[in-house]
Amino acid sequence: MKVKIKDIAYSFPKSSETNDVLKKENPNWDMDKITEKTGIKKRFISEPDQTALDLGFSAGNLILQKHNNLVKEIDLLIFITQSPDYILPTSACIIQDNLNLSNDCMAFDINQGCSGFVYGLSVAGSLIESKIASKALVICADSYTKYIKKDDRTNRPIFSDAGAATLLVSSYKDNISSFVNGTDGSGFESLIVKQGGARDLKKNRKKILEMNGSEVFLFTMKRIPAAIKELLSNEKMSIEDIDLFIFHQASRLVIENLTKSLKIDPLKVFKNFEDKGNTVSATIPIALKDANEQGLLKKDNKVLIAGFGVGLSWGATILNWDVI
Repeated sequence: MKVKIKDIAYSFPKSSETNDVLKKENPNWDMDKITEKTGIKKRFISEPDQTALDLGFSAGNLILQKHNNLVKEIDLLIFITQSPDYILPTSACIIQDNLNLSNDCMAFDINQGCSGFVYGLSVAGSLIESKIASKALVICADSYTKYIKKDDRTNRPIFSDAGAATLLVSSYKDNISSFVNGTDGSGFESLIVKQGGARDLKKNRKKILEMNGSEVFLFTMKRIPAAIKELLSNEKMSIEDIDLFIFHQASRLVIENLTKSLKIDPLKVFKNFEDKGNTVSATIPIALKDANEQGLLKKDNKVLIAGFGVGLSWGATILNWDVI
């Protein structure tokens, strides 16, 4: 795709919790074992009246403050979330108004999780390439912590709330490769919030996140190495041609096993989950921003990004990195 990432910004809630907090509230938890498995030591928790829409707006506003000359030129807004403010209307419409974007801006949500950024990149890039849009804001935000019980030993040590905004513009050269996307809906119950939708209209039922961690892990190890090999084959590239791998920041266990399975040099695999947690669709853009600020990304570096999880779904592509 002759489309490039011009900028990325992200926003976290002010409140956070460390593993010391989890241990204090749940003294029967073996936090050393949990931390060894997840690699996560800190998560961000949205305030009771703070939503994914708020976090997404904050990230988008950071982009526009830096590129205020583009406010009226953005003609596509995609909001990727699985924790919307309302069943309807689409949250993207609310963000469009809050950001004072033009009324000529197309705005819609994508209900997707851990693979959401890659999906959003493919949709926004396609619309720009086909000249339906010229400049796009892809915002990823979720507030999974609102669906997690205090004594949930599976989910609470992992998930974190955040919003990330990515500005996409057209380019004179190809900066985004082909995509490999996929879905295995037979595993939809492996990561699910059952309450609140049309399938369950009972009143006063608290929304609870449920995850079968072992099933999600097995899915990841079965599907993602194969998808990455397929992508590399399509692009006539090898593992060695990639300068940096940025996987969805699921956990240490997941990323280390993917690294071993694909025989990747660990120094080429970026990780920032330790002090940010698993922020669902926002993990990849946050990691791209962090890697860039840490000087790990140079112009024309080849960066393979891969998202995977809830759905169950996956997506991967290769970025020809440009300076942001």
